[in-house]
Amino acid sequence: QVQLVESGGGLVQAGGSLRLSCAASGGTVSTYTMGWFRQAPGREREFVAAERWTGISTYYADSVKGRFTIARDNAKNTVYLQMNSLKPEDTAVYYCAADVNRGTGVLTTTGRYEYWGQGTQVTVSS
Repeated sequence: QVQLVESGGGLVQAGGSLRLSCAASGGTVSTYTMGWFRQAPGREREFVAAERWTGISTYYADSVKGRFTIARDNAKNTVYLQMNSLKPEDTAVYYCAADVNRGTGVLTTTGRYEYWGQGTQVTVSS
C-alpha cells in the first residue's frame, strides 16, 4: 500500500514562492507516474502538474506553466512542486497522487491515479 504525505503548504504573499513535498512510503516514486492536483473551495479538483514514470516527460496546466515545476528526488523517495510567482487564484488544497500502473495516455484526470495524499493548504494573499 502506497502512502503519500504532502507538506510545505502555508500562507504566502502574492509573488512569493513555496515548495511542496510529497514523501512516499510503501512504494518507489521513481517507478510511478506522479501528479499534483489542487482543489479550491466550491470547485472540482483540478490538474496542476505531472511527470511520467520515465522521468522524461512533464506536463503542466496552462494556468501554472512557467511558474510551477515538478521534480522528484529518487534518493529521498519524494516528489516536489516548486511554486513561484504565486497568485491569489493559486489558493487551494494541493494533493499529490501516484499512478502505480504506469498507463499510457493523458495524465490530467483524477481517475488516472490510484493513491492520493491528504493534501496541504496553500493560501496566497493579495
